[in-house]
Amino acid sequence: MVQRVVVINDVATARGGATGIALLSIRLLRQMNVPVTFLVGDEGNNPELVELGVDVVPLGGMHVAGGGSLNAMRRGLYNAPARRLVADWVAAHDGPGVVYHLHGWSKILSPAIFASLAPVAGRTLLHAHDFFLACPNGAFQNYRRGAECGQVPLSLGCLSTNCDKRSYAQKIWRVARQGSLSLTSTRCFAESPVVMVHERMAEFFTRAGFCEQRLLAVRNPVTRFTDRRIEAERNRDFFFVGRIEFEKGIEEAALAAKRAGVRLRILGDGPDRSALEARHPHVEVLGWSSRETIRSVIRDARALLMPSRYPEPFGLVAAEASRSGLPVILSMNSLLSTEFVQAGLGFACDTRDIESFAATIRHVADMPAENVRAMSERAFSGTVPIATTPSTWRDRLLELYEERVSRAA
Repeated sequence: MVQRVVVINDVATARGGATGIALLSIRLLRQMNVPVTFLVGDEGNNPELVELGVDVVPLGGMHVAGGGSLNAMRRGLYNAPARRLVADWVAAHDGPGVVYHLHGWSKILSPAIFASLAPVAGRTLLHAHDFFLACPNGAFQNYRRGAECGQVPLSLGCLSTNCDKRSYAQKIWRVARQGSLSLTSTRCFAESPVVMVHERMAEFFTRAGFCEQRLLAVRNPVTRFTDRRIEAERNRDFFFVGRIEFEKGIEEAALAAKRAGVRLRILGDGPDRSALEARHPHVEVLGWSSRETIRSVIRDARALLMPSRYPEPFGLVAAEASRSGLPVILSMNSLLSTEFVQAGLGFACDTRDIESFAATIRHVADMPAENVRAMSERAFSGTVPIATTPSTWRDRLLELYEERVSRAA
């Protein structure tokens, strides 16, 4: 029987889908009165966790990009304090009913924590919100060519390819980090489940040498932005929701929206916000917003844009927008793109091709109101299974936790 769940993540406040999912799991577990400990890389400042009665154990660490390049490289390769934090907790509190669920580790905690989790690998789940468990740059993307990478991770072809968005030296650092992770993972976590957020992630993980039997697809849970359908057929504005960084395709979105003659509004923030605002003053950037603010503002949306440059494993915001009644324009790189198009929930195009992207935006802007309404109603109905519900997702996690405990026993 599961007696406690230990959730492990880099940060305690959601600024992206992965952390949001980790926090949702905590919320849902506490609703079931399951004791939860949260081992977190940053300061752990999140008032909600206190209200939920979560035992927060913070490292107080810094993002891998902060504190000077040499220190950042060292911490990113092997964060010794993070290893001690996890190891000390395991030594002091572990028991046969304790399950460990690792969500995010690449920004602060580093591969060092895998050594600390090795003694409890049989009761550990590894959540693959991205590809950092398998690929040095975490995306199976050649950022230099702007194309999906077909190399086998850590192969000779991988080592000789400069795919990093910064430099080849950064790529070699990433390879060293991935090598360290792979040695520990192969030796100690051969049977630990890898929880993927989409079935199509399996083709990438098996290419990296993961045993197919370890790979479990559990799609992310989705809650609508709004309880009432967004009447997209009445609206003209196009929206982007998420982190403002160029790998999310935000530059292409700004250029395509301008060419299509529509207004682009952004709900989010990120490291490339200043550069985006300087280059594209016609784009309205609203910054990070509460769920309530998003609910209010996004009622003006005609459609949502998700133009990620890399193979987006899921795209939580696309599913949330769709369930709210919004058509979605996705990059063909998105693993959700095929089913969105086939189900009539949106459109996919090569979002790096500005002409094609702009033409798709213009097509949605010019669609007859009755066609937009039909697409909106179809999306809002939830009959297309693009995601799980929070309760279904929670129950599936609890099944996996019980299975881990039983197998270990």
